[in-house]
Amino acid sequence: MRFNPKADISGGRVRDVGGGGGGLGGGGMRLPIPGGSKAGGGLGGLLIIVLFVVLTQCVGGGGGGLPTPGGTGIDPQGQNGQAQGIDSGDERYANCKSGADAQEDVDCARVAVVASLEQYWATTLPEQGTQFQPSQVNTFSGGVGTGCGQASSQVGPFYCPADQQIYLDTTFFRDVLEGQLGGEGGAFVEPYVLAHEYGHHIQNLMGTMGRVRTQKGPESDAVRLELQADCYAGMWTKDASDGDGIFVGLTDQDITEALDAAKTVGDDRIQQKSGQGVDPEGWTHGSSEQRMRWFTTGLEQGSLEACDTFAASQL
Repeated sequence: MRFNPKADISGGRVRDVGGGGGGLGGGGMRLPIPGGSKAGGGLGGLLIIVLFVVLTQCVGGGGGGLPTPGGTGIDPQGQNGQAQGIDSGDERYANCKSGADAQEDVDCARVAVVASLEQYWATTLPEQGTQFQPSQVNTFSGGVGTGCGQASSQVGPFYCPADQQIYLDTTFFRDVLEGQLGGEGGAFVEPYVLAHEYGHHIQNLMGTMGRVRTQKGPESDAVRLELQADCYAGMWTKDASDGDGIFVGLTDQDITEALDAAKTVGDDRIQQKSGQGVDPEGWTHGSSEQRMRWFTTGLEQGSLEACDTFAASQL
């Protein structure tokens, strides 16, 4: 991927909130995870991630949400509010001003991606009659307080509807997505993840999260929500591919990396990694094939209508 060296990326809402304190509290809300809930090493520990978490009590407009018989590192009894920690964002991202900075520095590339997402949805969402409000992206390590509770780095990247913010431990891509789940990696993996999480923010603004009733299974509302976020990521990718002023354009390799990331975090692949066999009735995010296909739908068709997974007769 290449950035326009003259692009102004200073508006990208990214800050670093430090770390520490997050944990696997006994009262933590938990996601269904194949392979058990061992906190720490091993596949059982990594499966608490399942990437792109829509946090428990925030889905469906209130006290509902995803069933949580595993361990996610989310503690709803913890800090309830904005991201807490050492706000070192002015230091980590202070020099991220232009596309030239983004081309040379991975932190600045993150800022550029977020600026591009803000730009895209600020134009696209009002066309559907919904007012756009940007989301804040927070990078952290160890643990962080969120509006959805205290979260550890084991959660993986996630969006919290309660405070409308995205949280990202940047070591996830190397340590888990590539190291433990066996993804190919690449420069465009993180942009795909950020675009998916931003898709959850768009769903929140549009009220789509309130439609989640069924929370497990290959045709469940929870899976429809996740696949729609993948489709929204594809929509943004199409715009970036065409050159949006921040991106000069994307390559076929960028698209391949996004598709590989989608495949890597499919429920069926993660279940296979757990060694316990594939059980579609336990899916909450969709299979590898579904995730790749809905991302491709957004990429090729580029419309909210095409991404209406809730209207699809078959996922």
